[in-house]
This record gives sequence, structure tokens and C-alpha cells, in this order.
Amino acid sequence: MPKFLVHTLTAWLLCFLTVNSLLHAADTPLYVKVRLPESLKISALKPGDVVTGQLAQDVYHGESEVFPSGSVVRLTVDALAKRRRVPNDHWPWIVKLFTPRHETYPTFQKATVVRPDNAQVPLNVSLIFLNREVEVRAQQKKDDNGSGNVSSKTDNQGAPMLVLEGRLAQDATPDAAPASAGSVTLPTGTSAKVVLLGPLSAGKSHPGDTFQARVIEPIRQGDEIVVPEGTVLTGEVSKSKAPRMLSRAGSLYLKFTGLNLAGMQPAPLSASVAGAELDRNSHTYVDAEGGLKGAHPGKAWMAINLGMTFGLGKVADDTLQLLIEAAVSSATDASTAGAGRIAAACVGGVFLITRHGRDVVLPRYTQMDIVFDRSTNLGH
Repeated sequence: MPKFLVHTLTAWLLCFLTVNSLLHAADTPLYVKVRLPESLKISALKPGDVVTGQLAQDVYHGESEVFPSGSVVRLTVDALAKRRRVPNDHWPWIVKLFTPRHETYPTFQKATVVRPDNAQVPLNVSLIFLNREVEVRAQQKKDDNGSGNVSSKTDNQGAPMLVLEGRLAQDATPDAAPASAGSVTLPTGTSAKVVLLGPLSAGKSHPGDTFQARVIEPIRQGDEIVVPEGTVLTGEVSKSKAPRMLSRAGSLYLKFTGLNLAGMQPAPLSASVAGAELDRNSHTYVDAEGGLKGAHPGKAWMAINLGMTFGLGKVADDTLQLLIEAAVSSATDASTAGAGRIAAACVGGVFLITRHGRDVVLPRYTQMDIVFDRSTNLGH
């Protein structure tokens, strides 16, 4: 093939990728996280109520900051909707039996963000999720042998957190700054804030499964923005273990493998998870290798399952004694007590052995902090 034809095709391909990326970026919704007052009762909300909160972090669009952290946000409840409650496989069936299968939650369509200069900006929004978050970070800590690590947790004051997709009016969308020219190298240890674009879990995800994440805060090198908000990262599940018997929790290891920057060829990337913001009921921690693992069963789990064990054992004991006495006319409670105790111990032991540990569940738009394990070259 002639060289001029190869260069022409390459130029057209780069042009197509650039235009497609810009169109995609322009259509990318804003990632808006709102911290609500602790005193707010979500269950008491009704259509028409106005909820006031504050932005938990800066909101970006491309290379521009749209709203700074701490800006006041007013949201109007549009309607109340019902959705199926996410089942918690950590608890026995008797607990699930008395847990409501559906939950009521507020929906929003309109919001107003008050900038520091008191300018009020309307925003079209849709709810992603509403929960109480815990920030989980991997932190190394030496043990008595001089090695080992633990995970640290920071509770966001227990306040409910509202995560929304937002869209500005067409004339309010900030202009994107021009992309930086030349070749840029992001050094080892560079950090980034991303959100998952699809759900993952230890129970359903398998090694080799791919996923995508989106950068929600521009990555800077000095005063220059080199990776804008909206940039898509690719990755794959490197290891996963589903929750197992004997109350062994699941684990999930993710690695980020690629960075797709507008106007560039996809750049290879090596990055791992350094922290995550999760529902406080998930009981998940991050180890030093960036793996997400379910925590050990707590006191409530032990109390409920020991109660279930005793109850099942008692039922098995009484049932076996009744069956023996009905089949053997000369049998008495004293003569069948031994068999009943053996049956009770077997049933209770099987129940405890088959209890599974906690799963690691990462819903769509789970926010993560990642760190580059090797330097990454972004050649323009």
C-alpha cells in the first residue's frame, strides 16, 4: 500500500477518534455528590419537598471546574418510587423473611446549585443512589514481625450521601480548555479519582472480566491539566473469590490497564485501587495490594446464627423423638433423648458450616482512588 494512502487513512482515523471523543465528552453527565444533613429523614420525604445539602467534592466537566466543593445544592423531590431492595446474602433466611422486599426512595429531576458568588445555576439531575458512605483506604501498618498491613476507615459523619447524574443547560456548559501538546509522562504514584461505569462483585465477577471507569477529577502535572474529567479508563478483574462456606468472605482484585484520552492512541496503564467510598453496611476493606475483601462476621451475625443453630437443633431433636415414639410403642423420652441430641448437633453443625461470608459488591458509580504502579506515557 502506498505510503501517502497509509498516512491519509491514519489521519482520518485520528480525526474520527478525536471527534468521537469530543462528542462523547460533551454528552458526559456531571458526577454530583451531595452531602445531606444528618437530621434529614429520607423516609419522611414527599413530592414537592425541598432538600438542601452541600457538594461533597468539586464537580468538573472536561478540564473546567463547574462547581466547587461546599456549594449549596437545593433539590426538589419529584416523586416517590419503589424498588426491590438489594438482598443481603450475609444473613440467614429467617432474617430476610421479616425484611421488606421493597423500599421507597425519592426521585429528583431538578436541582439548583448556588455558586460562591451567589449565582444560582439550574441543573437537570437523576438519582444514582442514596446511602451512608464510609471511605475505606489501604494503609500499611507494621506488626510485631515488622510487616503486615491493615485498612483504615473514615466515616463521613454518618450523613446520608446523594449521588446524582447532572446535566447543565446547553448555554451553561463551560468551554473545554485546549488539550496540552507534546508528550507527557505521568510518574509512578500518580493518583486519580474514578467511578466505575458498571457493577462488579466478588460473587459474580471472574478473572479476566473487563470493566470501564471514568475520571471525575482532572489529573494535573504542575499547573497543567493532562488528563481531563470524563476520560475513560479500562481494566480487568485480576482475581476474585466468591463468598464460601465456613463464613469465609469474598475478595476482588482489580487492575487498570488502559487510558483513552481524546486525540490520542490508547495508552497502556498499570494502576491499582488505593481506596474506595462504599456503603457503610458493605463491611469491605482494602488490603495493601489493592484488593477489596469482605470483613469477618460481626457480633450481630454471630448472635443471629447461633440463635438459628439452637432453634434448628431444637426442632430436629423434638421431631426425631416424636417420630421414634410414633414408630416404636415402647420408646420414651429418656430412651430417645440421645438420638435427638445427635440429630440436633448434626443439623446445627451443618447450618453453621454452610454459612457463607460477606460478598464484595461494587455498584455502578462506585467512587475509587487509584494509584499508578508504573509511569505512563501520554504521547500526543
